[in-house]
Amino acid sequence: MDNYRFILSGGGTGGHIYPAIAIANELKRRFQNAEFLFVGAKDKMEMEKVPQAGYQIEGLWISGLQRKLTVKNLMFPIKLISSLLKARNITKRFDPHVAIGTGGFASGPLLRTAAVKGVPCVLQEQNSFAGITNKLLAGKAEKICVAYDNMERFFPKQKIVKTGNPVRADLVHIKTTKKEALEAYGFSNRAPVLLVLGGSLGARRINQLIEKELPYFEELGIQVLWQCGKLYYQEYKKHQSEKVKVHAFLNTMDAAYTAADMIISRAGAGSVSELCLVGKPTIFIPSPNVAEDHQTKNAEALTNKEAALMLKEKNLDADFESMFEAMYKDKSRQDKLSENIKKLALPRATEHIVDEIEKLLKMIKPQIKN
Repeated sequence: MDNYRFILSGGGTGGHIYPAIAIANELKRRFQNAEFLFVGAKDKMEMEKVPQAGYQIEGLWISGLQRKLTVKNLMFPIKLISSLLKARNITKRFDPHVAIGTGGFASGPLLRTAAVKGVPCVLQEQNSFAGITNKLLAGKAEKICVAYDNMERFFPKQKIVKTGNPVRADLVHIKTTKKEALEAYGFSNRAPVLLVLGGSLGARRINQLIEKELPYFEELGIQVLWQCGKLYYQEYKKHQSEKVKVHAFLNTMDAAYTAADMIISRAGAGSVSELCLVGKPTIFIPSPNVAEDHQTKNAEALTNKEAALMLKEKNLDADFESMFEAMYKDKSRQDKLSENIKKLALPRATEHIVDEIEKLLKMIKPQIKN
């Protein structure tokens, strides 16, 4: 039997959406007759990204609490009640065999109502510091798939399985050669390439840093592949040159990673997992504007194992050049960073998460009625 019904919820950011889609794709590969339904937050990016991936999605009227008193916070109880009622109706109608949550506002009402109905629930936590939604749902979950050690700080130890975070399939087995990658971006093979990643929208502070340091990179003889984000492309495209390639978005990440000799990046969970696979010397500049400062904690999980360097935004102007130059001019240090970060890679994360879901299916199979 493979005509199972899977309901998935995770959204608000790409870090919650793409793992959910990756899990659905692997489930679809194993169970070709399975049915899938995603549940997201209305007006968030999952309402666009999930249909693009070929899956049906329904939206809840839900949003997170703001850190200060706002009109949105006053609306939160009403939104929550509305979302719980709609989630209950969706769960009753779809009647899933398993519910899967990858974090984000909408997964709270959906997985809670599924658990109350007796549906086995699986959580996937991407960050080294667990999100509030997953922490609240942990008691209802059968399994909690994590990417970092020491997660028993947040979840019941007996429910935790270390699987890693799902990453794009094209990054698990990169086939692009260095020569092909350099040619794709118009770079010379006689100078190193620095890849700069600030996320799909872009990171203002990283962009300001790179603009300021372009003369410094030129002095060192470094070529720059700069993904500035779609919000900032018009502002920074003027720096496009033979040695500086400015992109709003990089559609061929396998080529970008292959071309790179060094990387500067935010420290979102997905980025960290990808960079462990890629294994290049990396400086993380965590965003300070995320819940519970989880990007700093993600980066620290690597810096504590000498697998990457980290520089906080507030120290960029004072410390960037000294940190970068110390790494750039020390080949043995670059090699050590590459070696250590590769040790942390978990390339089969998606498969291992779905293995855990399969175990649940085998346990509930005698009870299943189609």
